[in-house]
Amino acid sequence: MAADDRSLQRPASAPDAPAGAGATGGRIGVLLSNLGTPDGTTYWPMRRYLAEFLSDRRVIEAPRLVWFFILNGLILTTRPARRGRDYASIWNKELDESPLKTITRGQTEKLQASIDQGLLGSNPSQVIVEWGMRYGNPSLESAVTRLTDRGCERILLVPLYPQYSAATTATACDKVFQILSKMRRQPTLRVAAPYFDEPAYIDEIARSIERRLAAEGREPEVILASFHGMPQATSAKGDPYYDQCRQTVEALRQRLGTGPEKLRLTFQSRFGGAPWLQPYTDVMVKALAAEGVKRIAVVTPGFSADCLETIEEIGVENAAYFLEGGGEDFTRIDCLNDSEGGMRVIETVVRRELQGWI
Repeated sequence: MAADDRSLQRPASAPDAPAGAGATGGRIGVLLSNLGTPDGTTYWPMRRYLAEFLSDRRVIEAPRLVWFFILNGLILTTRPARRGRDYASIWNKELDESPLKTITRGQTEKLQASIDQGLLGSNPSQVIVEWGMRYGNPSLESAVTRLTDRGCERILLVPLYPQYSAATTATACDKVFQILSKMRRQPTLRVAAPYFDEPAYIDEIARSIERRLAAEGREPEVILASFHGMPQATSAKGDPYYDQCRQTVEALRQRLGTGPEKLRLTFQSRFGGAPWLQPYTDVMVKALAAEGVKRIAVVTPGFSADCLETIEEIGVENAAYFLEGGGEDFTRIDCLNDSEGGMRVIETVVRRELQGWI
């Protein structure tokens, strides 16, 4: 079982209790899941991570044989070094890990602490929180093993993606179902619903925008809400992701009292030559600078934790596009992460989804 030893730690305030604790039977596991992270920034850790990620048929829907040669003959020979340099620029050197890993551990520990302090009512020792990544370590399999080893007869899987997509939420479910398929004594499984229009989520995103702009002391002319993109062909097949992103932005406009010209929906991180969801974030950033816009801010509501796509792609790459194009002030607004507001959102989702179990 490959996992960072720190991922096995739990707050000292939550002592073990016998399996079967709680009024409704055995223990309950809450499994927080995010996309994943390489184990290091050098060639081979990056190659392993990219190979696992880009081999997922939920992520890449190209014909298998064609994609095999593209992936192994081109992408995995050149991309690991380039992406490794990008990761190195944001790497948590103190813990030797990516920010996504650091933040997801923090979310897990803080959620456990809140539960231990009575967030869900009586008998806090009934609920155990763990975390696992869809790609890389700590793996979802290691997390499920830790929960079942500690007597969890029911598991709530919480994919930390506000908007549903087959390439994020569904592949996490696929992996957990695959893990359970090898078990004779399976725990009961629930999957948390997407929370793209959850009032607590909308409110905390809006507050994060308001706080950051108040701290900056300058009002941007335009705010971009940038979401991870997907191929248009994927959306056309029925994936609800685009509609849920649009609903999130519309709810944010209502909460902030602004219109579509001030708060604009864009999509980032496109890959390959096929058309993706538009408008593209980088194209919009360049266009705004060319139009003479001097101040913009970018928020990334589709990410629950800061990562390469938010810190480097938005905060470095797109900031450079804007400033080089004549813009003067570019503000990247942090994700909710494991802040008080971010934890309120996760706690709201967990309380909602554990109804009937607690």
